[in-house]
Amino acid sequence: MASPTQVTASTCCYCGVGCGVLIEHDGEKILGVAGDPSHPANFGKLCSKGSTLHLTGDLDARALHPELRLGKGLARSRTGWDSALDHAAAVFAETIREHGPDSVAFYISGQLLTEDYYAFNKLARALVGTNNIDSNSRLCMSSAVVGYKRSLGADAPPCSYEDIEQSDCLLIAGSNMAYAHPVLFRRLEEAKARRPEMQIIVVDPRRTDTCELADLHLAILPGTDVALFHGILHLLLWEGWVDRRYIDAHTEGFATLKNLVRDYSPAATADICGISLDALQRCAELIGRAPSFLSLWCMGLNQSSSGSAKNSALINLHLATGQIGRPGAGPFSLTGQPNAMGGRETGSLSNLLPGHREAGNAEHRAEVAAYWGVDALPETPGLSAIELFDAVHDGRIKALWIACTNPAQSLPNQNKVHEALAACPFVVVQEAFFTTETSRYADLLLPAASWGEKEGTVTNSERRVSHVRRAVPAPFDARPDWSITCDFARRLETLLRPGLPSLFDFTSAEALFEEYKHLTAQRDLDLSGLSYTLLDNQGPQQWPFPAGAYQGTARLYADGRFPTASGRAQFHADPYRAPKEKREARFSLTLNTGRLRDQWHGMSRTGTAARLFGHVEAAVLGLHPDELRRRRLLDGDLVRLRSRRGSLILPVQADESVRPGQAWLPMHWGDRFLKGLGTNALTQPAFDPLSRQPELKHAGVEVDKVELPWQLFALVEGEVQSRFEALRPLFEEFAYASLTLTGRERPALLIRAASAVAPPPELLAQIDRQLRLSQGPVLAYDDPRRAVGKRVRIEDGRIVSIRLAGETAASEWLRSLWLDGQADADLRRWLLAPVSAPPGNAGANTRGKTLCNCLNVSESAVCAGIARGLDLDGLKRELKCGTSCGSCVPEIKRLLAQQRMATHAHQSHRYPGAHDLGAPATPNER
Repeated sequence: MASPTQVTASTCCYCGVGCGVLIEHDGEKILGVAGDPSHPANFGKLCSKGSTLHLTGDLDARALHPELRLGKGLARSRTGWDSALDHAAAVFAETIREHGPDSVAFYISGQLLTEDYYAFNKLARALVGTNNIDSNSRLCMSSAVVGYKRSLGADAPPCSYEDIEQSDCLLIAGSNMAYAHPVLFRRLEEAKARRPEMQIIVVDPRRTDTCELADLHLAILPGTDVALFHGILHLLLWEGWVDRRYIDAHTEGFATLKNLVRDYSPAATADICGISLDALQRCAELIGRAPSFLSLWCMGLNQSSSGSAKNSALINLHLATGQIGRPGAGPFSLTGQPNAMGGRETGSLSNLLPGHREAGNAEHRAEVAAYWGVDALPETPGLSAIELFDAVHDGRIKALWIACTNPAQSLPNQNKVHEALAACPFVVVQEAFFTTETSRYADLLLPAASWGEKEGTVTNSERRVSHVRRAVPAPFDARPDWSITCDFARRLETLLRPGLPSLFDFTSAEALFEEYKHLTAQRDLDLSGLSYTLLDNQGPQQWPFPAGAYQGTARLYADGRFPTASGRAQFHADPYRAPKEKREARFSLTLNTGRLRDQWHGMSRTGTAARLFGHVEAAVLGLHPDELRRRRLLDGDLVRLRSRRGSLILPVQADESVRPGQAWLPMHWGDRFLKGLGTNALTQPAFDPLSRQPELKHAGVEVDKVELPWQLFALVEGEVQSRFEALRPLFEEFAYASLTLTGRERPALLIRAASAVAPPPELLAQIDRQLRLSQGPVLAYDDPRRAVGKRVRIEDGRIVSIRLAGETAASEWLRSLWLDGQADADLRRWLLAPVSAPPGNAGANTRGKTLCNCLNVSESAVCAGIARGLDLDGLKRELKCGTSCGSCVPEIKRLLAQQRMATHAHQSHRYPGAHDLGAPATPNER
């Protein structure tokens, strides 16, 4: 008999919005999720990713038991926790004794809970004695950290989400909110609908879905943000739209900045940025005349070799206009991971210590050392992410602990990263999913609890701390991250500091939080008044929340005082510097990377849910149609995309959202899904000198058409993760290979591959065995002379597996037949025919991509509704699209606009010159 259904309140594990989630479960298994109506971050709303959390995390992809190997050439085998952690402690202790504490390193993640972070920091700095601990937040938020600290004095976003609804002028820079932070974007859409006079400016080289809401889109050339913000300030000064009283009373350094921005005249700025003079002037006027001005930004500013300068240049605009510390105003960085803020608070970047302290500050080190009860903390600067993996590559780091992150997909210059991991003498990977690209390099794989299986806290973009509650136990041997870390630390300290009291005598996540929070007392982020009990009784709270407080702090700096030495905010006059790689003859395109709507990061979790591939199912390079014509390329052609560091083969498609001279490729695709080490085989490791954040958004690339005439298409439903693991290695022999998921109620593995010549028959036979096409109810056709072979398996009257090799014309309609669950007898004789559609076009009506993932509404259904005259409200009523998370609404609006333009063009063609249908056309118009 099934256990009674229960509901546990928790938070989502994707972006930094920190949405509240209600988890439905039976005490053993998560059955469903819903948005928490009482959570102030989302008020019940969830995006397409959050609403499918219960469908992700397939057990077939989970790390379930510790696995150890004693040599690089050996396979890992299952072991127990005691053996695994004893071995790890022995190796780390020996390495530290022989080579020193800086010969080991820890690379952790913004997906960890605050308590996990704190345990790792104490382990690295207090026990091991190294500052070599960095987080993947280095790849997304470190430039925002530097921008806030040097301009305002502390890494503290001063705003609240409610400011999005209260602002009169909102600037979104380098963020596709509609995809990356869709719940906040819904709030913005609703605010704009209530107050159409609200002005929205979007600064982005691409015309993204976020731009559909904008009153002004500045499609600047990639990397020119600093010049843009200086040019805006030049105009604000010229027109007198600055707040001189605020500048004089609360800031320093304005005179130097004023001298600098004199050189950024409107004409010069427009030329640098590649925008019109009118657009620049309008932007400055919207900001300068607005009663309240709010800015939102993300990776477009941060992932840059000038990321710190971009952040400070944008904050300069707020300080110059006095637009900070009040409703609807302020510089508001959008966090890229669920707990990147918690990591920054606990000191989980190599240059930080808990409580927003600096590892390079002797007084700060002494404070933390005294609190932890150790003699001293390490003085040697720690290595940031890029530097850390360089040290692994050249042999300085000999033992590496990686937790909850996938550097073999996410770091730039992937060839070097894979070489480093392969050569490192001892790699520990603490991970919930054994399927990540990094896990293959683990000498010791430790199974970690995942979302819904552990307890702790997270801090979202508006400084709001939420209590994450466990709903179900972790499967098999998986354990919470803090528990693994502390267990290892207790074993290591018996070897490094025998006979001394344990530093890691924690029996719960709550015990870690209670110790940690006092390190924040009287700091800018004071959490000392918080507790699990208070968060449970009063709900999520914004810091600072000092002891004795009754509520959190919605906005910072309302009094104009800043946590700097002088109490004043600091203007910074950084000149515009071009990105590290410029367009030139050998690399004539600029590659931009970013997010898809329904995927997250390296797809460790979202990549296990087939329905999340419905909107975009595979890696495709986007080029402007003019670039395709110039290069004599067609949609779907395979191309080699190459940079100075590596290359990929993948299809190309026309994409009018990018300008000529630019290219677009989503960041998510790694070597698991796309042969060739994925998107970051191309990106560059050059980083900002202050934040150490790499320039992932800008790389010089070139595109060449490749001829790979022998192609393969395959689809197999059922047991998708285990089939994925078995099949992926077999496609190393192909020049191009893409493996993704498809389907909804019947998930399937979808494979496309190509090569110059047919692979050996033995390899195809191996592939067929994994596709269940070697025996049983299989229709087969072979033409060895032309290297053509086809297989279709039919069970209970429907297709369950397909393999077309050497000739793939029928792939789309066969896939449609599979999706429809039909394969009647009249069609069976056509299943292996070389036709793009069978007689009568049965099965030829393909759905196209899924536009609305929540309600399973296809693009073709939406287009058909538009053709029948339905508007947005009509589509919502009839098809239900856009009525759940709303992520599809911008795209639906775009389709409606295209229909209006097409109708207008048709009418103009029928009635030439019909500016006024009652007026006769002029002779020239005739």
